[in-house]
Amino acid sequence: MKIGEKRTSVALEPEFWTALEALARARGKTLPKLFAMIVSANTHRPAASALRVFGLGNIHWIVSVR
Repeated sequence: MKIGEKRTSVALEPEFWTALEALARARGKTLPKLFAMIVSANTHRPAASALRVFGLGNIHWIVSVR
């Protein structure tokens, strides 16, 4: 993945990638653009942690709205 001009890699479980891909589609973004948005907004934690927290936060929001 690229964040701006910087290439980086993140190891996540396949289930997290699937959830993040679905969230990207729901927001009308590509996965790399969503990735960059999440990571750049969470400079205080590692990229993998920021992605997991974002995914879980969205799942929590979806469940609480139902």
